[in-house]
Amino acid sequence: MTRATRPILIALTCLALALPAAAQNLFAPVAWVNERVVTAFEVDQRARMLELFRSPGDPREEALRSLIDERLQLQEGARLGVTVTAEEVAEGMTEFAGRANLSREEFIAALNGSGVETQSFRDFVRAGLVWRKIVQGLFRQTVNITTEDVNRAVDRAAKPSGVRVLLSEIILPANTPQATARSRPLADELSEIDTLPAFASAARRYSASPSRGRSGRLDWLPIGNLPPAIAQQVLGLQPGEVTAPIQIPNAIALFQLRGLEEEVDPNPEVAELEYAAFYIPGGRSEAALAEARRIAARVDTCNDLYGVAEGLPENRLERDNLPPAEVPTDVALELAQLDDNEVSINLTRANGQTLVFLMLCRRHYVDPAQIDLSAVANSLNQRALQGKADNYLAKLRAEAEIVIQ
Repeated sequence: MTRATRPILIALTCLALALPAAAQNLFAPVAWVNERVVTAFEVDQRARMLELFRSPGDPREEALRSLIDERLQLQEGARLGVTVTAEEVAEGMTEFAGRANLSREEFIAALNGSGVETQSFRDFVRAGLVWRKIVQGLFRQTVNITTEDVNRAVDRAAKPSGVRVLLSEIILPANTPQATARSRPLADELSEIDTLPAFASAARRYSASPSRGRSGRLDWLPIGNLPPAIAQQVLGLQPGEVTAPIQIPNAIALFQLRGLEEEVDPNPEVAELEYAAFYIPGGRSEAALAEARRIAARVDTCNDLYGVAEGLPENRLERDNLPPAEVPTDVALELAQLDDNEVSINLTRANGQTLVFLMLCRRHYVDPAQIDLSAVANSLNQRALQGKADNYLAKLRAEAEIVIQ
């Protein structure tokens, strides 16, 4: 939920979402998890939260997925005797609000103003705290980060990758359940392609990306510009081979390797990506695209966007400075193709109703002299714990009886 906690929440009180008229019985079950019910009301509440946090993906799909996971986490907590007190939940709510530079009361007021009840936020925090205790209790003693581990991580960060790749892409729409159902089997089929002409033909036919006009072809990219999960897949390919389908916000992506070579003067590893997103109502309508082009003609740097956003609601402009692994995958893919102060208008949000004017402000590279070894050790520890937690939750899902209406 990294992007869920932004100062723009101050402005969220004006973004209340209306309940669908068809929602006659909010407490009707929409899913059972080991005979425990997830209700339509809970999904609606969580979807509202995700909308307000500008979380990637379809809000209702992501809401149901997260609620199912939380049912499993709480059930496992009950089995293991893991509990949290009311005081711990209150502290957790304060901590979460503090990430947005708000007090707990201010944060709750912003949520309430947009139709999210305090109890829904409390339940969300409680499940997270229970799961954190479970993970710490089961796996903390099994993770042993050594000095050698830290030194290797520092060496990798300071050493230029020295590789750039030539890729083609196919982006299949997955912004609705119906679109996802169509795209998933197609993505599996396209991942079996092993020739450049066949992939180019498929990109022209199926891809929803503007690159379809170039048969999906992208320009040379430093491997370090790509999201880490995608870079790992790409480095395992031979020319002509295609990645497995990769889920990104509102879409499924596939990449074909066309070429790979050593960089003449590679940069060190990217530590953080600083970027800005200005949101334009209208999706990919001609009016919205024309507005994006007018803005592009007015701005030279990210700072200029503050002038564009002056007088508009605060949520129209976001500026972030995040490690590459924390940047939403679709945003990271666009930023990978940009130099400092360049712009992309290929992305949308709110199920295609909002155009994203995305601008790369700056790539911040790792400076070996300023690396905090304790922070590196903590990061490695958290990454190891997260991997164990993900595997454990996947095991719980596989063993559970989950029925979705």
